[in-house]
Amino acid sequence: MSETHSTILHSLLRQAGIVPEEATQTPLSGDGSDRPFYRIRCGAASFLAALPSPTLERGRAEAHAAAMIGTHLARAGVPVPAILAYDRESGAILFEDLGARLLFHAFHAGSGGIDDLYGQAVTRLADFQRAALDGFQPDWCWDTVRYDQALMISRESQYFAREFCGKFMGVQDLPAGLAEEFSALAERIAHCPVTGLMHRDYQSRNLMITEGEIRIIDYQGARFGPLAYDLASLLNDPYVSLGEESRRALLETYLLRLGSYISLDPARFIEDYQHIALQRNLQVLGAYAFLTRERGKPFFSNYIDPALRRLVALLAGTLAGEYPILQGLACRIAAARQDGTTYDGQ
Repeated sequence: MSETHSTILHSLLRQAGIVPEEATQTPLSGDGSDRPFYRIRCGAASFLAALPSPTLERGRAEAHAAAMIGTHLARAGVPVPAILAYDRESGAILFEDLGARLLFHAFHAGSGGIDDLYGQAVTRLADFQRAALDGFQPDWCWDTVRYDQALMISRESQYFAREFCGKFMGVQDLPAGLAEEFSALAERIAHCPVTGLMHRDYQSRNLMITEGEIRIIDYQGARFGPLAYDLASLLNDPYVSLGEESRRALLETYLLRLGSYISLDPARFIEDYQHIALQRNLQVLGAYAFLTRERGKPFFSNYIDPALRRLVALLAGTLAGEYPILQGLACRIAAARQDGTTYDGQ
């Protein structure tokens, strides 16, 4: 541990009424984030400390968002970890320690009660999106206040094209008309009528299980946007690859819960959901490629093919024929991945 981190952690612990000399600090690693994390143990008590990203220009702004949004969510009854101390100057936060068991772990362990856990996940999602909407302050958002067309194009569609297609797969020339399809997709999503507070990374590695209950983490990117995005993130999560029957059942459970908050047209919501699932899938592939290639995190390479298969399935399913250029590109890349050959654009 660096001297700087030690000084910050000691100050944070004192703020929480913990004697630093009586505590032990163990560094932990995050997933896609480079924020430093430490597990703090003091006798039988355990806490989690998070420090701002050392490389992110607005790392302290992200930390402030985590503190403000987390406090608000807890007050709204959303199951997030309690915040025990926050040092605005350094950006360090001391959280309740929820343990280390993720929904991801429960799924892959074949744990009993997985259906109940996923049912909790979609129910808690609707609560996050609507119960916490009242009183949510736009100035808490550190990144953007709203998930809009500009974000979809620059940080999801073009991210997919640049990081996955170009840098990871070596696609030299993207097919003509692809940018127009990206614009049409973003335009379609921008007109979705069911909006509210979105998490923007609601998936199995951001949902923890503590004493049999789902707890939500990594919420600092919350902003206003289409509610179907978070649902699509969970149900099309490449980390777990849910079956179609499970997806349908969870979609119904979610709509029942959401319907207790607002009036909505389920048929229209499901139609919008398909397009949003496609948009989210583009973002995921861009992120996995970037984290694998640029950040040197090979863990994410394990989920590129599942994400690519899901992209192909979405484009061949209810969206068949709507984005033919993207569909053709995805199918050619998938074939190249399967054959272990280089993408040739044909």
